[in-house]
Amino acid sequence: MKSLIIGIAGGSGAGKTSVTRRILESLDWTRVSVIPHDAYYYDSPSSQSGSPPQMNFDHPDSLETSLLVEHLRSLRSGKPVDIPVYDFATHRRKSQTIRVEATDVIIVEGILIFVSRELRELMDIRIYIDTDADERVLRRLKRDVRERERTVESVMEQYLSTVKPMHLEFVEPSKRWADIIIPRGVDNIVAIDMVVTKIKTLLEGRREG
Repeated sequence: MKSLIIGIAGGSGAGKTSVTRRILESLDWTRVSVIPHDAYYYDSPSSQSGSPPQMNFDHPDSLETSLLVEHLRSLRSGKPVDIPVYDFATHRRKSQTIRVEATDVIIVEGILIFVSRELRELMDIRIYIDTDADERVLRRLKRDVRERERTVESVMEQYLSTVKPMHLEFVEPSKRWADIIIPRGVDNIVAIDMVVTKIKTLLEGRREG
């Protein structure tokens, strides 16, 4: 059975990872693999911990999407892949990789996954998490300071200079490619339950086929 590929997009801090976790709680997690588009960022010229990144991380060109497409095709054909590990403290990929096996369900998450036609056409279900801008900013601020060793000033500067403009130019318009739009993210229990039901139905159909 070919893998069912699900894309979960939305602005930075929209709650994509939280929604993914909620979906995993309702499925057999041993049959699901999660691949973050963030893992495919190119190395930034900046290498100092906590320093402002030297490239626009919110522009599609900052990501090696072609490699992600190649990996998804391999997984769909039943072959395991080794995905990159990106270090957001140094803005560079680590030397190690993570082995991902070909499972029944592959979830791909990221802010720009619907921008690439080649990538989105590999997806069986495309989900967009639509969360209020103020809430997204606060979540991003907390995450980057706690997990990525950033200063409050650098996070806010990046938000105003690249995150917000790129969201308006690329991320927000890309939701027109979504099959399902979930307002309020992980708090929308009804919508998430509907997604889980659809996933289970598609899996059953593929087994019977």
